[in-house]
Amino acid sequence: MASTSNRPPLMPLDEALARLLAAAAPRVGTESVSTFEADGRVLAQDVVSALTVPPRDNSSMDGYAVRSADCATVGAVLRVAQRIPAGIVGTPLAAGTAARIFTGAQIPEGADAVVMQEDTAALPEEGGLGSVRIEIAPAAGQWIRRAGEDVAAGDVVLSRGERLTPAGLGLAASVGLDRLQVAKRPRVALLSTGDELVMPGEVAPEAMKPGSIYNSNRFFMRALLVRLGCEVNDLGIVPDRREATIEALRAASLSNDLIITTGGVSVGEEDHIKGAVQHLGQLDLWSLSMKPGKPFAYGRIGDAHLTGLPGNPVSSFLTFLLLVRPFLLTLQGATRVAPEPIAMRADFDWPRADRRREFLRARRNAAGGLDLFANQSSGVLTSMVWGDGVIDTPADQPFKAGDTVQFIPFASLLR
Repeated sequence: MASTSNRPPLMPLDEALARLLAAAAPRVGTESVSTFEADGRVLAQDVVSALTVPPRDNSSMDGYAVRSADCATVGAVLRVAQRIPAGIVGTPLAAGTAARIFTGAQIPEGADAVVMQEDTAALPEEGGLGSVRIEIAPAAGQWIRRAGEDVAAGDVVLSRGERLTPAGLGLAASVGLDRLQVAKRPRVALLSTGDELVMPGEVAPEAMKPGSIYNSNRFFMRALLVRLGCEVNDLGIVPDRREATIEALRAASLSNDLIITTGGVSVGEEDHIKGAVQHLGQLDLWSLSMKPGKPFAYGRIGDAHLTGLPGNPVSSFLTFLLLVRPFLLTLQGATRVAPEPIAMRADFDWPRADRRREFLRARRNAAGGLDLFANQSSGVLTSMVWGDGVIDTPADQPFKAGDTVQFIPFASLLR
C-alpha cells in the first residue's frame, strides 16, 4: 500500500552540501591587499617565488664555521680568523682556522660544518680573535642550512584557493611579496525572524513577556561570519509579518552575495520566509537527514543566494558550520572546504542511534578519549560551549565505549 504521509523525504547531508557547492560558483571578485592584512583571506592566484630561500648556505646555530677535516680529532685547537654576523659575507676560510659565526650568517667558502658554541671552548688571546678548542668531531654539513632548502626560484609556494594563515603570510613575505591577490570579502546579510525574540540589553530578564526569548543566534552567527572574513550587514529582527519580510529580503538582495535567515523556514502560519522568497525569487526547502538541524532552505533572490537555517540555536550553529561555511568558502574560490574528522575513542556507550545522521557534542578527556555532553537537545547551547567538537555518527549505527568514532573538532570549523 502506498504511503499517505505528506512528509518530504529526508535528504542526506552530503547531497545537500553537494547541491549547495554546485550553486556556489566563485563570484565575489578579487582585490589586492597588504600581506599584513591578508590573514584568513583566500588566495586568488598562485604565489610564485622569484628567488631562492635561503639564497646561500647559512648557519643554523651560533658557533664556529670549520673545515671538518681540521676537527677529526676531538680537542683540536683552531685559530679564529674572522667573525661573521648575519648580513656580513666572510672571506674564504683557510685550513687550520675557524670563523666565529652567528645564526643566519652565510657560510664562508671552504667551511663545510658548523660547531655550536656549546661544543667549544673559547681560548682568548691578546691582539686578535683568539683560538677555539673543538670538543667534538663534527660531521660535514652539520648545522648548515643549504641554499634553496626552503624555497627554490620558480616554486609555487602558495596555491590559488588556499586560505591564508599566519605561516602563509610569513612565507609570502619571505619571497618578497608585500601584497597578495585575494578574493573579496563576501557580503552577507543576516536577519532573524520571530516576534518572540528580544535583544539582550533592551529588556531586563525580570521584564520579559511570557514566551519571549533572547536572540542568541544573532550573536554567534555574526561572530562566525566575521571569523570567515565576511562583510556583515546585520538587519536585526524582522517582525513575523509577510510584507515586512518581503521588504527586508528585497533590500538585502540588492547589495549582498548571501542572505542568511534563522527561523521561519518551517511550515507554521507565522513562518513567512518561504512565501516571501517565493514571491521574490525561488526557494528549495530541504528536510535534512541530520540531527540536530533538520529544516534547511536554499534559494535565490536576484543575484543573491539565500540560506534559511532552523531557529533552535544548536541546529542553527551546526547547519552553519557544516553547510553555510563551506558554501561561503567556495564563493571565494577556496579549495579545502569540507570538515576534516579525526579518529578517536569514545569513552561512553551510544545505544540509541537515530535514523538520521547525528552530530553528538563531545569533548576530549585526559585519557585521550571522548566524553559526551549529557543533554543533546537542539536547544541546549551549553553543549556547544562545553564541547570542543562533534562526533559524526552515521544513521542507525550505535556504538560502545572503546569503539573508534569520527570526531570533528570545533577548532577546524571555527577558523
